[in-house]
Amino acid sequence: MSEGRGIEVELELLDARITTLADLGDLTADLVGTASRLADRLPLLGTAPPAAHLANRLREAAGGSGLAGEIKAAEREVREYQQLLASAKRKYQEQDERSGDDLRGRTS
Repeated sequence: MSEGRGIEVELELLDARITTLADLGDLTADLVGTASRLADRLPLLGTAPPAAHLANRLREAAGGSGLAGEIKAAEREVREYQQLLASAKRKYQEQDERSGDDLRGRTS
């Protein structure tokens, strides 16, 4: 806070953060797709029972309750944070506009 000036919000910096979060969300979505494709493939470890068991465990670990699920949750959180930041910026701008209108109304 500045002495007597309140809080100064850099809207351009918020826009940059929102854009970065959108890009991160897109990259994370791509990673979800890659992890899902990995889960769809059965590793070629052989046909012996221990190898088949290991292949199935690796496939499960990459699936919806494993790696792919964790990445999808991370993507959801990134997108939610992006939306929250965009909403906060919009509300700040609306309030700033109303305050300006109020001040202009009083000084006119």
